[in-house]
Amino acid sequence: MIEELIPPMLAGERLDRIVAMLSDVSRTVATELIEGGHVLVGGKVATSGKVRMKESVAVSIDTSFVPVPHLPQADDTIPITLVYEDDDIIVIDKPAGLVVHPATGNETGTLVNGLLALFPEIADVGQPERPGIVHRLDVGTSGLMIVARTQDAYDELVEKLRDHEVERVYRALVWGSPEAPNGLIDAPLGRDAREPLKMAVNANGREARTHFQVDERFTHPPTALLTCRLETGRTHQIRVHLTAIGHPVVADTTYGGRRATLGLKRPFLHATHLSFEHPITSEPVHFDSPMPADLLEVVTKLRADTGEI
Repeated sequence: MIEELIPPMLAGERLDRIVAMLSDVSRTVATELIEGGHVLVGGKVATSGKVRMKESVAVSIDTSFVPVPHLPQADDTIPITLVYEDDDIIVIDKPAGLVVHPATGNETGTLVNGLLALFPEIADVGQPERPGIVHRLDVGTSGLMIVARTQDAYDELVEKLRDHEVERVYRALVWGSPEAPNGLIDAPLGRDAREPLKMAVNANGREARTHFQVDERFTHPPTALLTCRLETGRTHQIRVHLTAIGHPVVADTTYGGRRATLGLKRPFLHATHLSFEHPITSEPVHFDSPMPADLLEVVTKLRADTGEI
C-alpha cells in the first residue's frame, strides 16, 4: 500500500499520472488500478484517472493489484553473505552497490535473485516481486538485513517493524559535527515538493524519528562519525534527517549536494547492528556487522589527519 499527500509540485496533475509515478507503473496500468477500485482519493474510491489533483489531498494505492509480468528468478551468480539462518529467518550482510529487489531498470542481478537461488521457498513469502523482504537498504548502503523464510515469520517481522520492536543501528560519517553529543531528530518525511522522486522533511509527511550519537569528531576535513538508531523506518530516513540538521552523509550525492566524497563511491552509511525477538521462538537475537573496508579506510585516514593515531 502506498499512501501519499499530493505535494505542491504535483498539484494540478492528473490522477493517472500521479498513480503511475508513485507506483512505478505505466499509465495503462495506473488506469487499470483506478478503474479496478484500487485507488482512494481523500478516503474515497477514485472513479476516473482524468481528474486533476489538489495539493495535500491524500492518495492511497493498493499495490498488491499491480500486475507482475515477470517474477524474479533465481540467480546463483549473486554473492550472498549469510550472517545467520534457521528455518524461519535469514540475516544477510548486504554489500554496497547491490539492489535489494527487481524494479524498473534493475530487473535482474538483485539480492532477491541471489536469495531465491539459495532459498527457493521464499518465492511464496511476502510480496511476489520482493519475496521474503521485510525491510530494505538503499543500493549504496551496506550492512544487515532480515529476510523471512516463512509467511508466519514475515507477518510477525512486519508487525515488529511497524511497532518499533526491531533495533536498527547504523554508522554514518557526516560533514561538520553536531554541537550536542547526542540527540533526536523528530521530523516527518514525505515527497520533496520540488523533486517528487526524493524525500524531504514535510509537515504533511509521515512521522519519522532518528536518534544519533557523536562517536568521533575529525578536523581535516571537519567531519563526525555518528551512531544512528532508527525509531521509525522511512525511505532515506537517516540521509534526509541528517541533511535537515545541516550534517549530510559524506558522499551522499543525492542529499549531500556537491561536496567532496573523500574517495568514496557511495554514501558513508552502514547498517551495523540488528536486534529483535525471534518472530517464531520469541528468543532475543542480535547481530553485528563490522565496518566495510572502504569505509574503514576513510575513518583511518581521518584519524591520522586529526592526530588520533
